[in-house]
Amino acid sequence: MDPPDKRAVRRSRRYGDDFVEAFLFFAAITSILVIVLIFYFLTYESFLAFREVGFFEVLLGQKWHPPGDVFGMMPIIVGSVLITFIALFINILVGIPLAIYLSELAGPWSREFLKPAIELLAGVPSIVYGFLGVLVLVVYLEKSFNMLTGRSILAGAILLGIMFIPALTTICEDALRAVPKEFKEGSLALGATHWQTVRWVTLPAASSGIIAAVILNVGRIIGETMAALLVVGNVARMPSPLFDAFDRGAIFTSVIAGEMGEVAHGSIHYHSLFAVGFVLLVIVTVLNISADFVRAAIQKKFGGY
Repeated sequence: MDPPDKRAVRRSRRYGDDFVEAFLFFAAITSILVIVLIFYFLTYESFLAFREVGFFEVLLGQKWHPPGDVFGMMPIIVGSVLITFIALFINILVGIPLAIYLSELAGPWSREFLKPAIELLAGVPSIVYGFLGVLVLVVYLEKSFNMLTGRSILAGAILLGIMFIPALTTICEDALRAVPKEFKEGSLALGATHWQTVRWVTLPAASSGIIAAVILNVGRIIGETMAALLVVGNVARMPSPLFDAFDRGAIFTSVIAGEMGEVAHGSIHYHSLFAVGFVLLVIVTVLNISADFVRAAIQKKFGGY
């Protein structure tokens, strides 16, 4: 039979384990409850806009003009899609090759310099990027392309594309470095070159993490507020032609941030802005769920890491 002091130690450890388990369970339940409450609040506040204006009129309307009580969201959707695709193209064009270089090709000195620099860029506040965008990028575009104003969809896309390169690079590098060394050594032993190993072994094995990182970055780009608000012009109108990136535009977050401070509480404009937030939340949620499904499907097919 154990002495009393050992029984007391076991009992205190058990109580400690039970407390930690209960705390973690409470944290998990709280996070789920917060998400449910956010969805409920946005749905409740936006319901009046969908009821008064019409669901399809809000989503497919070609004009957003609050003074005339016209709340068509299509210009906002088009501007958000244009900015997201251009920014994502810049993201992928720079971020993935940089991740490949850091994980597979960079020497110790290069990696020790580049890795902290990239992580430092990831921690820069978005308002700082927006401020630099106004001072440098907007002025450059205005002078280079003889524009009336450099605030445009293109300026927003370039700025957001640069902003989220560090996040994409970090996640992709982690996915590439998680590939077991046995895969690479086996490929090299069979006579493949270093680049062939990266192209045909490492990238497919890490594809689930890379694609999930790209999808998650779409959510980050479309959900960015301050940097986009400063450089896109925040004019909710359809580009003419539809793919004109040099025109001013607006995205979900810039419309909410730009108009919510001046709107009358309880007005149809107020509820329409909540409808914009509701649509944005649905899009980001679908992207996050899609990233999980894509990652699971690719891991099942290729054995990704």
